[in-house]
Amino acid sequence: MLVRIAGLLDAAELAEAQALLARAPWVDGRVTAGHQSAQVKDNLQIPEGSPEHRALGGLVLGALERSALFLTAVLPLKVFPPLFNRYDAGMTFGAHVDNAIRLLSGGGGRIRTDVSCTLFLADPESYDGGELIVEDSYGAHSVKLAAGDAVVYPSTSLHRVAPVTRGSRLASFFWIQSMVRDDGQRSLLFDLDMAINRARADLLPGHGSLTELTAVYHNLLRRWADA
Repeated sequence: MLVRIAGLLDAAELAEAQALLARAPWVDGRVTAGHQSAQVKDNLQIPEGSPEHRALGGLVLGALERSALFLTAVLPLKVFPPLFNRYDAGMTFGAHVDNAIRLLSGGGGRIRTDVSCTLFLADPESYDGGELIVEDSYGAHSVKLAAGDAVVYPSTSLHRVAPVTRGSRLASFFWIQSMVRDDGQRSLLFDLDMAINRARADLLPGHGSLTELTAVYHNLLRRWADA
């Protein structure tokens, strides 16, 4: 399931994020790649633990907490601290699948990567190329969103970043361990929740069918959730 989250960062947050990105240090992006990914990865990243990384991460996590669409699409249990990358002209990231398990820094344990997220931080008109291409059973989906918009998709997906040919692509990327590890089950819950919300707007408040549908949603979540 691939879901776009428009305006995850508001205008003020985006301006603050872009100012932090402009003064941040950058290192080789392969520092966080696994063995297979390192062979096809060519980009730059902000060092973890730097002041800019901490400030940017706080912005992103705060935005996630208030995004109803993110919460219902992902059903997060744990969120890996956001990372930030830059692709200049000629840089790319070849086809790969994200590592199934990521270690949290500082002895914080492990996280299972059920869902991947990319938050776009550069205006799409400021660079050429750099599309995120996600493959699933329906084919390849090309994603290049407005600055401040995010996309979530299953971490099991084969995906890549097309070469940048002009300008710089800036983004945040991270992973989420969902309460519901199965993508098919998450998709059903997401569709049901969206249908309930639409019905709530169309029906009278307190309509009995809304209560019944909401009960079905929560009983399915109770059956499938890890926590």
